[in-house]
Amino acid sequence: MRRFKLFIAICAAIVANSVYAEQTATLRLDYLHSGNAKSEHYALDRVVIEPLPWAGNLQKNIDHSNRGVNLFEVRDKETGELLYSRGFSTVFGEWQSTAEAGKVDRGFQESVRFPKPERAVNVRILKRDARNQFTPIWNVDIDPNAQDVVRTAAALKPIPIHVSGASADKVDLLIIGDGYTQAEQGKFKRDAQRLSSYLFSVSPFKERAKDFNVWALSVPTKHSGVSRPSTGQYHPSSLSTSYDIFGSERYVLTTDNRALREIAQNAPYEFIEILVNNETYGGGGIFGQFSTAAAKNDWANYLFVHEFGHHFAALADEYYTSPVAYQTGTEITQEPWEPNVTALKNPDQLKWKQHVKQDTALPTAWPKESYENASRAYQKVRAELRKNNRPESEMSALFKKDLYESTQLFSKDPNYHTVGAFEGANYEAKGYYRSQMQCLMFDRSEQFCRVCLDAVNEIIDLYSK
Repeated sequence: MRRFKLFIAICAAIVANSVYAEQTATLRLDYLHSGNAKSEHYALDRVVIEPLPWAGNLQKNIDHSNRGVNLFEVRDKETGELLYSRGFSTVFGEWQSTAEAGKVDRGFQESVRFPKPERAVNVRILKRDARNQFTPIWNVDIDPNAQDVVRTAAALKPIPIHVSGASADKVDLLIIGDGYTQAEQGKFKRDAQRLSSYLFSVSPFKERAKDFNVWALSVPTKHSGVSRPSTGQYHPSSLSTSYDIFGSERYVLTTDNRALREIAQNAPYEFIEILVNNETYGGGGIFGQFSTAAAKNDWANYLFVHEFGHHFAALADEYYTSPVAYQTGTEITQEPWEPNVTALKNPDQLKWKQHVKQDTALPTAWPKESYENASRAYQKVRAELRKNNRPESEMSALFKKDLYESTQLFSKDPNYHTVGAFEGANYEAKGYYRSQMQCLMFDRSEQFCRVCLDAVNEIIDLYSK
């Protein structure tokens, strides 16, 4: 047994050495993004060389996925050659669509990360315009060897959760715990193991598990759980993660990007999921930034995968009957960029046409009226439970009942397994369409639709060998 343990330790050391093999350094550009509903401004904060080497595949530096509200490009300052690009979205971008943005200005911290170049580069941020095309809105010259570039040192040791090989060949997912006390660090590790295991039970992650590494980090907090201001709970934490973001009681984000990046830089990563040590249902996901999930909730499995779908693959929410923080009901004038929803302006050019049978009607019929009637009643009960601060078990039972009843309704319909264009998606009852009646991005079911499967696989391919 002693020899066996020694053999395992040697193997683990070999894997660690291969994962941390010497390679290009990681450069991070921190900047400030401010404005209101109609304008936005950028300002350089600092340039950082992170303590760990670049975790990505240097053969896949250019992003052709066409996802995100924004795109950033790194170009050689002298030649203009494109060295690196990635699509992304931002917390500012989500806030900009809220009612508050029409009244006040706010500022947010943001970062972009890329392999450290040998000489000066120009970094530019682009944003989709009215034609849905990326247009430059800010740029800054960066000298990676300048004296004022911040050089940091590793301060934390990541916990290996699921290691498949060298980071350059894999998608590196970092799970960060927030709201876990020193005594709960063992619980955090178990939560990270449990939820990452569930992720790899859901297609296409199940089939692509060997394309992933999963790491974990947690900075102990004084109090268990993160803040939930609507109930008077204020718990300072390592990431300042909180419920009630933009006035939505279930929306969980951090707006402290500096704290997030200074913890995350201690592990190889391309994607981050924050686990909050709370029982209350909640989560959030920003494409290319991070996602969050309440680890103690009965629906933590669903939350972990659903929110990761936003962060990892830019999947849109397909539901439309739940209240959200964003302003809805606006005129739909263009095709959404998200891969899993459509405005169906031209059915002959449907973005997932390859999965639609020739005789399928577009739009595609489904029991929409019956579903909406039931959903209105369900949402009324849900609001009353939160208003009266009822036990989370009652909310969980309501979610279970709602999923059962909607599945029963859908499963009897002849189009239940059809790929088509079902009206109701992206927070709108009319004008947006999803590809299938039921999907993990529509309700609390357990599987992605065919279109979401494709969208996830495309991003896995972008980051893995």
